Amino acid sequence: MYNENNEFLTVLSEVPTRCTIIMNSSLSGGLLANAIAVIALTAGRRHPVLLGEPLIDASGEAHPGLIPTGIPMLCTTQDDLQALRKAALEKGCDVIDFPVEGQKTKNYEEFLAITKDIPSEDMNYLGIALVGAKNKISKLTGKCEMIK
Repeated sequence: MYNENNEFLTVLSEVPTRCTIIMNSSLSGGLLANAIAVIALTAGRRHPVLLGEPLIDASGEAHPGLIPTGIPMLCTTQDDLQALRKAALEKGCDVIDFPVEGQKTKNYEEFLAITKDIPSEDMNYLGIALVGAKNKISKLTGKCEMIK
């Protein structure tokens, strides 16, 4: 989707109102932080419309705009992540998924080579982000726990 200035806004057909990140509950520490960063960066790239306008401080200095809606940070099991991913795609959400192979490979070329041989139904995930309508995402993630 593009605005009147032909600026890219989102891969969805309508402006999303929610971005929620759901991580594999077995992750912790640096591996959890890394996976969240990868997913969030990719979501921002696919949906720049999620970013707010720049923040201007009292000195007049500009700071990059942040997401004004917040990003719920949830966790669930591997099996539930797979089911949630499938259900979200069926509901028309954009799903940014991070396969476990991303933290098991040394470079992106190796990551690409390994994942092309894994069918979707056999893919395991470090986490996913759901981007779309707030009401759809809230219904899908209602049983997930907050990351602690």
